[in-house]
Amino acid sequence: MITVLTGGTGGAKFVDGLRQIVRPEELTIVVNTGDDLLWWGLYVSPDLDSITYMLADKLSQERGWGVQGDTFFCLQAMGQLGQPTWFHAGDRDLATHIFRSKLLADGKTLSEATSEIATRLGVRARVLPMSNSRVETRVLTPVGDLSFEEYFVQRWYQDPVESVRFAGASDAEPAPGVIEAIRSADLVLLAPSNPVTSIGPILAVPGIREALRESRTRTVAVSPIVGGEAVTGPAATLMAAQGFAVSIAGVADYYRDFLNLLVVDSQDAPAAEELRKTGLRVHCTPTIMRKYEDRIALAKSVLEAAMRSPSVKAALEQA
Repeated sequence: MITVLTGGTGGAKFVDGLRQIVRPEELTIVVNTGDDLLWWGLYVSPDLDSITYMLADKLSQERGWGVQGDTFFCLQAMGQLGQPTWFHAGDRDLATHIFRSKLLADGKTLSEATSEIATRLGVRARVLPMSNSRVETRVLTPVGDLSFEEYFVQRWYQDPVESVRFAGASDAEPAPGVIEAIRSADLVLLAPSNPVTSIGPILAVPGIREALRESRTRTVAVSPIVGGEAVTGPAATLMAAQGFAVSIAGVADYYRDFLNLLVVDSQDAPAAEELRKTGLRVHCTPTIMRKYEDRIALAKSVLEAAMRSPSVKAALEQA
């Protein structure tokens, strides 16, 4: 079994590549919920939705979020009623939010609601929220303390960032199955997601980082930083705000206490050679996923690098 920690558009693309070469039943996806928000009174979980839509072949490839071919009539109508419209929820997407909110109102946990939605959409991989507890990524800027979606979507991540925190994390617990998925996996992968706001909230839930540290499973991360810059989004700004270098070395430092192998882009080969001197295994390969074929190629390269471990190779060959 392969367990993937993920969030964001890069994470969804990577998981899309993985599912083409690994049976979905062999994948457990632990997803960031630090971006979750209440929108028009509905509980929205952007990263859970993107992963679920992708696994169900419903994700909009043009936008990287939401449902393919969606319409936005409700958004227009809500705007006419004077409601905020900066979070562009489509009509079919809203159906998911309504159904999730109904399940939660009926007493279901977020894990149970996620499983119900995935099952109804025909998803065969196991999708787990990082926690059933509310953990909210907060970004401190000169204009105030913003939720991640306010910072990222409403304000287009243009504000200088002073710090990032995960409100509620210290009191949260891993969702059922998360720790077991890490401990029992043949391989744990960290997708090329923003280390601070896509993977960081997952690691902030007590017990998850400890499980990664204590696990005998090989842990492999794919760097979202290429040539000293983020491939997309505000990862560079957020890493710098948290005191990490905007480089593959900074990514390695963020995961240092549990990381066995870092996968970096080929153009970072000179920096990779320096990083190897610290004792960390580093694998260079093209990591930018512009086309569908790039996703599969990256997933194959990551698994091939991981399979240099005999125990991982045996487990994956059985899959």
